[in-house]
Amino acid sequence: MLRKLYDWTMAQAEAPYALWVLALVAFVESSVFPIPPDVLMIPMIIAQPKRAWLIALIATVSSVAGGVLGYAIGAFAWDTLGEPILSSLGKADAMAAFSERFNGVGFWAVLAAGVTPFPYKVITIMSGWTAMPFMTFLVTSIIARGLRFFVVATILRVAGAPAR
Repeated sequence: MLRKLYDWTMAQAEAPYALWVLALVAFVESSVFPIPPDVLMIPMIIAQPKRAWLIALIATVSSVAGGVLGYAIGAFAWDTLGEPILSSLGKADAMAAFSERFNGVGFWAVLAAGVTPFPYKVITIMSGWTAMPFMTFLVTSIIARGLRFFVVATILRVAGAPAR
């Protein structure tokens, strides 16, 4: 059974539409989808190691674009739901204090979530919710997601043949 799953995954990784599927998965994973793009990226690089950098670049750009959507979702949710609810409960000051603390370490939160298996979407939405400076969020996301995907691509390009 595992061999059939492996063969199917490798066939999909070599399909002409694989880069588009990777772009879509990386985009939606950064804001709403629970499956990390590594699930597609790894077999794609193993199947086509010469395209490792292109695959990592597509995953990075798509993931950051999805992160921008997550940021927007967080900002919109705060404006339409969070602020009115917390104000009515008398907790607006507590949220302001939390936002200040989060944004004080926001660079590190985005960096850590971007390079680890921690759900990046949680931090993208939280960054918008707490009004983290957008440029801080964007630059940190580019660095973090780029590191994550290009390190994986480098390892697989160098040592991928035995993995196949």
